[in-house]
Amino acid sequence: MTQLRVYDGPPGAPSFVLAHGAGAGSGHPWMVRVAEGLCARGVTVVTFDFDYVAAGRKWPDKAPVLEARYREVVAQITARDSGKRVAIGGKSMGGRIASQIAADCTDRVACLALFGYPLHPPGKPDKRRDAHLSRAGAPLLLIQGARDPFGDEGEITALALRIGATLHVVPLGDHSLSVPKRSGLDAAALERDALDAAARFIAHHVGGQSLSPAKAARAIGADVALPGRGGAGESG
Repeated sequence: MTQLRVYDGPPGAPSFVLAHGAGAGSGHPWMVRVAEGLCARGVTVVTFDFDYVAAGRKWPDKAPVLEARYREVVAQITARDSGKRVAIGGKSMGGRIASQIAADCTDRVACLALFGYPLHPPGKPDKRRDAHLSRAGAPLLLIQGARDPFGDEGEITALALRIGATLHVVPLGDHSLSVPKRSGLDAAALERDALDAAARFIAHHVGGQSLSPAKAARAIGADVALPGRGGAGESG
C-alpha cells in the first residue's frame, strides 16, 4: 500500500490526487504550497511519492511502473471515500501519468487537473505527448504558463480547443507557473487565480463547494502563493 499524505478539506470536500513531477517528490515546496492552497479552498488533496523517489533514485521508472503506482493510489482513495469518484492530476510528469491512466479508471475518476502539462520536451515540438488526451474520458483542466518551454500558450491553446479541455493560462508563467519579477505583474494574484480555477473545476466535477478567495486566505491566515521563480525544476 502506498504511503499517502492527506491535506484534509472540510467534511464532504472533493478529493484530488496531486502527483509530483519528474525532478522532485511530494515534499517539494511547490507541491506542499499547491496542496495547502487547494485544501484552503475546500479540496482534500492527496500526495504521494512514486517508487523511484521513495527509493532515493534520481530517474523516473518507465511509464507502466508509474501508472501502476498511480492506479493503486486512486484505488486507495476511492475506497476511503466509499466509492466516490475523485479528481486526479499533477505537476508536469505527474499530470501526464494521471492523464494516461484516466481512460482505464473512468468509474473512479471524475476529472483531471494538470499543472504545467509537458506537451513536448523543450526545443522538440515535434515529439508530442498528446495523442491519448482525447481518450481521457473525463473533463480536463490545463493550467499552463504562457512561456512554458514544454508547451507555450499558443501550443496549449490549440490543444485545448482540439480536445475540448478547459484552459487557464498564467501570463508570462514558466513551467512552474512563476512570472519574472521584472514583468511588473502581480505574481501572487496570478498564482491565487490559478488555485481558484483549479478548486472551482474540481468542486464542480467531483462535488462540494470551493471556498471564495477571501475565505481561503482567512483559512490559512495569509494569501496563498506558489514558491518563487524556478519552482520545482522538473522535467516532463
